Amino acid sequence: TSSNLGYDLLVLFQACTGIDNIAEAITLLELNNWDLVAAINGVIPQENGIFQSEATAPVPSAPPSSESASASSSSSPPSSSSPAFCPVQPSRHILERQSRMLSFRVEYRQRSTEVVLEDASTVGDIKSILETELQVPVSKMQLKGWKSGDVSDSTVLRSLHLPKNNSLYVLTPDIAPSASTSQRLSNQNYLLVISHREAQRDYSLNFPASKTIQEVKRNISDLTNIPVRHQQWDGWPASASDDSMTLASSGISYPCHHLTVCRRSSPALTVDQTDECTDVHMVSDSEGDDFEDAPEFGVDESEVFGMGSASCQKSPMMPENSENEGDALLHFTAEFSRRYGDCHPVFYIGSLEAASQEAFYGKARDRKLLAIYLHNDESVLGNVFCSQMMCADSIVSYLSQNFITWAWDVTKEANKARLLTMCTRHFGSVVAQTIRTYKTDQFPLLLIVMGKRTSNEVLNVIQGNTTVDELMMRLMGAMEIFTAQQQEDIKDEDEREAREMVKREQDEAYRLSLEADRKKREAQEREEAEQVRQERIRKEQEEEREAIRLSLEQALPPEPKEEGGEPVSKLRIRTPSGEFLERRFLGSCKLQVLFDFIASKGYPSDEFKLLTTFPRRNVSSHILEPH
Repeated sequence: TSSNLGYDLLVLFQACTGIDNIAEAITLLELNNWDLVAAINGVIPQENGIFQSEATAPVPSAPPSSESASASSSSSPPSSSSPAFCPVQPSRHILERQSRMLSFRVEYRQRSTEVVLEDASTVGDIKSILETELQVPVSKMQLKGWKSGDVSDSTVLRSLHLPKNNSLYVLTPDIAPSASTSQRLSNQNYLLVISHREAQRDYSLNFPASKTIQEVKRNISDLTNIPVRHQQWDGWPASASDDSMTLASSGISYPCHHLTVCRRSSPALTVDQTDECTDVHMVSDSEGDDFEDAPEFGVDESEVFGMGSASCQKSPMMPENSENEGDALLHFTAEFSRRYGDCHPVFYIGSLEAASQEAFYGKARDRKLLAIYLHNDESVLGNVFCSQMMCADSIVSYLSQNFITWAWDVTKEANKARLLTMCTRHFGSVVAQTIRTYKTDQFPLLLIVMGKRTSNEVLNVIQGNTTVDELMMRLMGAMEIFTAQQQEDIKDEDEREAREMVKREQDEAYRLSLEADRKKREAQEREEAEQVRQERIRKEQEEEREAIRLSLEQALPPEPKEEGGEPVSKLRIRTPSGEFLERRFLGSCKLQVLFDFIASKGYPSDEFKLLTTFPRRNVSSHILEPH
């Protein structure tokens, strides 16, 4: 039955792993869907040779019925005939449990120590090794980082079911950092996770090690609206006895420390009563809050929220009525760096239109989101948002990689009106109206704008009352929407470029065809022109020869008669065509008359030779005497 099978699996699992707690064993089996091999290997890796899956027959992977759970809690002995393991005795295939070697990487004040020991050891054994390595007494050492929460020194590591590699960190709240340690920590950042009890909200804030406890409390005053003198804190170490101490020397945990803040139940406590409170850190708070009812003495209420005379002396983030937007942004960047440090987003120097062009109108692969940061010095959230959010390394890196960041200061009404005009022009009146509805205390704002084919779209408006994690989450959410749209744009652009490439290739082929036709036509025209020219030359030559022939024919002396008194020679001349020319010549005629006669018949002497038949002789080269 299923109940017997579940009981047998439970007994075998406990025998293999040495886990005596039945509830824990059932939980581990249920996590592995009652697969015995998987459950054992989850506790004892196979690499140690504890349990091999081929050592047993196949085990059905079906969870037992409710009767199985009840049977497993009983103390009756196991059945001697287990259907899952009936071919062999379990004792022959379950090896004796071996010790595992566990590796621990332990962090302590910029130091990292490796500890390797067996899982049969205890937590106290780790502390003993660390006492030698770190020169820290075990009694003053707190070992943190366990997955299962705090453990005692006597806890056996095997019972924690740890992986092979682990990370822990050591806290020593009773030991103040040394001078050298404080100097090293002064260049680091601390992550303070501060829980606000009334609001039931956590703030994850990064602070430089050089910040004082007093400065931290003033920043929390901006976030929670709890004046410093009314703050009740839990979590500061005993070594942090003075609020003028820096975080590096306060003894808080690095890199992360947890604190809790709430409002005192009786805000009207006097200085003496404040000293009697358990929160010893409020003693020095009175330095900046001597007047319990500040407004009655003419002090601006903004001083209660950290916006006192110091903020009044600040240079404006952006000059009023600046003619050039680029110059205004240069001033904004310089002032931002002066107030909050050089680790901040790279603000685009130029007009909002130029920033939009840079972000939206390049190639699809090069496009980015546009982040518009709107600052207001009159908002109590300004300092915290800038120092904790806009200057956080993760936010700076993410904005630099994926966004074009443009900034503007709306503290002055003239600058705010100018911004609304720009937003109306580029994003429409709805965006400008949205910005107009936000109150001063809701600033700073971070607008996330995405370029689309027809119009630009504001994806998100992030207000100043947020945390780094929330800000990063919303930036990543906007990035997901943008990436999906960008992939579509890239696909459309690639298809368009492919079509344009085909068209260009077709146009080029057509151009080459036209060029070949043109060259062929020009060659034909040249050939025809040459034929005409040659024909004209030939005709001219023929006309010239005919004219010469006629002139020679007219110049010939008349043919003599046979009966004349002078000697007459009758010459018979065979032409190259086989015809014969006959004529009588006076014996007194010169040989030139014969040549002229032959030339008048179309055989000029410069083209033909005159030969005698016998003996064969070239007459053209000799001047014969007349017969």
